Amino acid sequence: MAEGYAGGVDYVIDFTNQSGAACTMYGYPGVSLVSGPPYKQIGLAAQRANNMPVKLVTMIPGAVATAELRIADAHNFTPQICRPVATTHLRVYPPNQTAPVYLTTASFGCAEHVQTLFISAVQASGKAHPMTTSTAGQ
Repeated sequence: MAEGYAGGVDYVIDFTNQSGAACTMYGYPGVSLVSGPPYKQIGLAAQRANNMPVKLVTMIPGAVATAELRIADAHNFTPQICRPVATTHLRVYPPNQTAPVYLTTASFGCAEHVQTLFISAVQASGKAHPMTTSTAGQ
């Protein structure tokens, strides 16, 4: 679910345990804007938002953990500094994993080295995220 504000948008990224056994997650997902397919990263990967402690999240089968992604609007920056480029997906690596998942979303990223993505640590579902500016959920 996306929630916009002046200058950007926040997304809550859900991670669901689809196995038949409990599992754990710890840390930050890797997130970047991409175009494609074929997928090509646009701009810098998400910077970690170190505004809350990282905790081990234990998930029973069917449980959900979340992370919040903040995307600053690439059009907030001068075109010469940012060079806005249309993107088609978010590439998401769950914490400590090497296989990405691609989530369809239309956005703009900066082709230059301008930080526009910020990601929170994974939290147990139902926990408040410090980056949330109003009630958000999925």
